[in-house]
Formats: sequence, C-alpha cells, structure tokens
Amino acid sequence: MTATLENDLWVRRFHPSPSSTIRLVALPHAGGSASYLFPVSRALSPAVEVLAIQYPGRQDRRHEPVLDTVADLADGVFGALQPWLDRPVALFGHSMGAVLAYEVGLRLQRETGRPPVRLFASGRRAPSRVRDERYVHTRDDAGVLRELARLSGSDPRVLGDPELLPMILPAVRGDYKAVETYRADPEQRLAAPITVLTGDADPVTTLDEADDWRRHTTGECDVRVYPGGHFYLNDHAADVIRLIATELASLPPGEPTG
Repeated sequence: MTATLENDLWVRRFHPSPSSTIRLVALPHAGGSASYLFPVSRALSPAVEVLAIQYPGRQDRRHEPVLDTVADLADGVFGALQPWLDRPVALFGHSMGAVLAYEVGLRLQRETGRPPVRLFASGRRAPSRVRDERYVHTRDDAGVLRELARLSGSDPRVLGDPELLPMILPAVRGDYKAVETYRADPEQRLAAPITVLTGDADPVTTLDEADDWRRHTTGECDVRVYPGGHFYLNDHAADVIRLIATELASLPPGEPTG
C-alpha cells in the first residue's frame, strides 16, 4: 500500500502489522499528539494495527495552521484514512478525541456505507451533553494552563517551561475551541456498538453524561468506569488496552470499510 505525504502527516503507523485483520484509528485528547498513543500501538500489535492520528499544529506539524472546528478535524482525518480502509476499522478517542472519533465514524458510515466495527469513547461526555460554563479557549494563557493542571494530563515541567509554552498553547487553545463549540447533529446515529470508558472522579464528565452516549448509537452501548479523574488512562492503561484487545478479538470477521 502506498500512502501520500498528506496521509503520512495525519496517520502514524508506529508498528506496521500486515497480518492483522483489523485497524484501530486512535485519536488523542486536546493538546495531545500521536506519540501519546505509542504504548497502545505497541501493546496491541501485531493482532491489531493502530493508526495514531497527528493533528496539525503540534510536534512535526507545529508550523501548520491549527484546525479549530471538529468538522474540519474530522474531514481531515477521514480524508487521510482513505488508503487504510482495506481492513475493518475501529475507533478510539480520548476526551476531544472521543467526539472526533464519533464524527469520523459518522463520515465512514455516510460516505462508504460501512460504519466502524466499534467506537471506544474515553473521557468525554456524550456529544449531546453541553455544559453552560465559561469556555477554556476564551481564557488568557494563565487560565488555559490552570485548566491543564486541573485535569492532570500534562507534564508539569512543560507547563512551567516559558520556552515550550508558545509552541503548545496555540494547539491547546484551538483544540479547546473545536470541542467547546461543537454541537452534534441530533438526527445522526452511529450504526456501531460503543464502549464508553470514564473515570469515576472526572471533573468534566459525570457518569450520567457518559451514559448518554447510548443516545448516539443504534447498537449496544457499554459503560466501563475506572477509578480516577480525567486522565484515569495514565493509571489504568493496561486494563484499557486489555479491554480493547478483548472487544476487538471477539468481533466476527468483517469486510473492509471502504
């Protein structure tokens, strides 16, 4: 398979697995990068080939304009996935990545006629649940940094480094704008089962908000709760990876998405 440079910018295949029968498209959180998902790729290989998504505006794409709407990000991911649809596709996303994975799934369903085989939505309330609160992306830099520290998803050394902050804050602010201004289409449903993963002390997702993912699928929806906050993943990575592997291994052999 030959992928174009544009696709290579979006899709990071850390552990090519030609013998795998399924691909997992993994989408990071707001401010996150594909490298955050390297351990997931390593652990699932070679049974599952992981395609980690790199958004514009960070790391080796830091000189590209940040995309600050979920629609633009989802269109970019969907376009980049075209060469990789020769095998069934599942989707995993954490926080902003969960909403983005849902929208990519809807595009797969609408444009190819084949929805993903499963969506793993982690650390994010259902797309239909909107909170009335001051948006993080409208705050000054100090306010954005306070939110990152509150969620405990960033290395404190990075948040305190005055040389690194100008390189990461534009992407963080753009990602927050994307997810905070996103509104789901109430007429759309994903024709795929959803596994919801959440921390029991997540300050931005209550258990009720997580359970409402049921409204966004015509299939089954299973909610798994772990001890911890928004980044419960950091402490329960092995458990989550085991769950993903088990769920994907139990799927019947499928046809390519595209």
